[in-house]
Amino acid sequence: MPIYESESLVLKSHNLAEADRIVVFFTKTHGVVRGVAKGAKRLNSRFGSLLEPFTIVTLEYFEKEDRELVSIRHLDLVRSFFAEASDPAVLHSYSYIADLVIAFVPPRDANEKLYRMIKACVESGGRTAVDLAAIRLYFELWLLRLGGYLPDWSSCDECGNAFGPGESAHVKADFHLLCERCKKIRANTVLSSSDLETFQTALKLSPRDFLQFASDRPDELASVSTILKRIIASVLGREVAGENTFAIHF
Repeated sequence: MPIYESESLVLKSHNLAEADRIVVFFTKTHGVVRGVAKGAKRLNSRFGSLLEPFTIVTLEYFEKEDRELVSIRHLDLVRSFFAEASDPAVLHSYSYIADLVIAFVPPRDANEKLYRMIKACVESGGRTAVDLAAIRLYFELWLLRLGGYLPDWSSCDECGNAFGPGESAHVKADFHLLCERCKKIRANTVLSSSDLETFQTALKLSPRDFLQFASDRPDELASVSTILKRIIASVLGREVAGENTFAIHF
C-alpha cells in the first residue's frame, strides 16, 4: 500500500458520518485528491484547524486499489489563512477559486504550474473588493491559459495585426478579437484599449504586482472577467455568473 506525501492546498471539506470528514486537496505533485479524515469532527481531533479552506499543509496519505477516497495519514501545517478567510468577501473569492479548480482539474492530474499560480494568488494579500476582483480575474485568465483555452488577444484574428495603444477590440462568438478595420458589424461586446492593457498586464506580472497595477481599474477588471467567465462556461458547459456560482456536492 503506497504512501504519498505532497504540499497541498485544502479546497473543501464535507461531513461524513458522525465523526469523519471528506476533504478535497489540490496537491502540488498529484493534482486533486479526495480523502477521508477520520475523527476530524471530534473535539480532540488530531487534525485541529488544519482542514480549514486554503490552509497550506504537507499531506501524507495512502490509497487502496479501486477506492476513490484516499486515507489521510498525517498533516503538517505550512501556512494558515484562517484570519483572512474570516472575512466573508475573501472566503467567497477563495471558494470560487476552489470550486473552479475542482470543476476544471481531473482527479490525480498533476499540474505544478497551476498549483504555484493558485498559491501565489492566495498569498497575494488582497482584501479590498478591487483586490479580490483582481485575484479572481488573474486566476480565471491563468486557469484558461494553463488549460490551453485562452484565445490570443494580442492581435486581430482576421488581419493578424497587433492591437496598438488606444485601440479597442470587438469580441467574436468564438472569443477571438477583431480590430476596427476588420469588423463587419459591431459586436455585442467591445474591449476598450484599457481592458486589453489590463488583460495583457495580467499575463506579465505576479498576482501581488497585478493587484497594485489594477487597484484603480475596477471597470476594466469587471469587463475582462465577464468575458473570461463566458469562456469558462463554454468549457464547462454551465453558466458562470460570479464567484459563488458553483455548488460542489460529494
